Amino acid sequence: MIEVKNLCKEYHVVKKEKGIKGALKGLVSKESQSIPAVKNLNFSIESGEIVGFIGPNGAGKSTTIKMMSGILTPSGGEVLIDGKDITKHRKEVVGNIGVVFGQRSQLNWDLRLGESFELLRHIYQVDKKQYEQMLDTMDEILGIKELLDKPVRQMSLGQRVKGDLTAAMLHSPKVLFLDEPTIGLDVGSKYALRKFVKEINRKNGTTIILTTHDLGDIQQLCERIMIINHGELVEDGNLSEIVDRIAPYKTLIVQYFDEAIPSSEHCELISHEGNVARYRFGKNETTAARLIEELSGKAMIQDISVEETGIEEILSVL
Repeated sequence: MIEVKNLCKEYHVVKKEKGIKGALKGLVSKESQSIPAVKNLNFSIESGEIVGFIGPNGAGKSTTIKMMSGILTPSGGEVLIDGKDITKHRKEVVGNIGVVFGQRSQLNWDLRLGESFELLRHIYQVDKKQYEQMLDTMDEILGIKELLDKPVRQMSLGQRVKGDLTAAMLHSPKVLFLDEPTIGLDVGSKYALRKFVKEINRKNGTTIILTTHDLGDIQQLCERIMIINHGELVEDGNLSEIVDRIAPYKTLIVQYFDEAIPSSEHCELISHEGNVARYRFGKNETTAARLIEELSGKAMIQDISVEETGIEEILSVL
């Protein structure tokens, strides 16, 4: 469904010297430097996949999404959506693309939500029957019809996100880009968004690319992740396999009855506060059951829990 070949993006920034002398010099001659944001990305995404596209701030995620959705023109390389180059066939390709940016809304601030939807229906030239069917589907998932008569400017952030998700799906796109869609959302709104992603993928087979800093979204929705850093693709594969390879350890959290914290030869005591200790152990070296048996022989245990390695730990070691 999506094929990215040698994709690059460079930004040209004017260099300015300090002080009045530098300002006067800039009026006469301007020097610019090229800053690479994305460097030779190559990957493909199959129809119906849900892919997590993650990385640190400034890694090039949003720039890549904007090029893949036709908002930015690449400096080099190409993006093929369903076999067609989005740069050369932009109008034709964007009819099969839906985009939701968490920090920007495509809803008209001065209209009711239903009027915004009708406007988009005419822009995308969506058949009335198809429009009603998709609206019914979105109502089943998000309960959107109860908001149709509400002015967009009076809607809460969570309600606007529901509106944006519906707006992105009105023309039944084959590909949906979600760029930081959960920014600022409460727990209930995040649950609604995750439900939407799962249901629209199951019912329509929509290919979904998700960028987010909410690692719960990635862990609940995506089997495959791509990690980008400094504009380059550094990891691409199954989520659990990448976690096991980059950070092959778990954390055992033990609460004792007193503050005498025992050590172990089979794991590392990484921190302790009061009567609570955190131990890190290799998944292939020992088991939580073995450690619990050993530690319980040295001190009385009140409570225990085991934590898997979080994606934030993976990003921190890149």
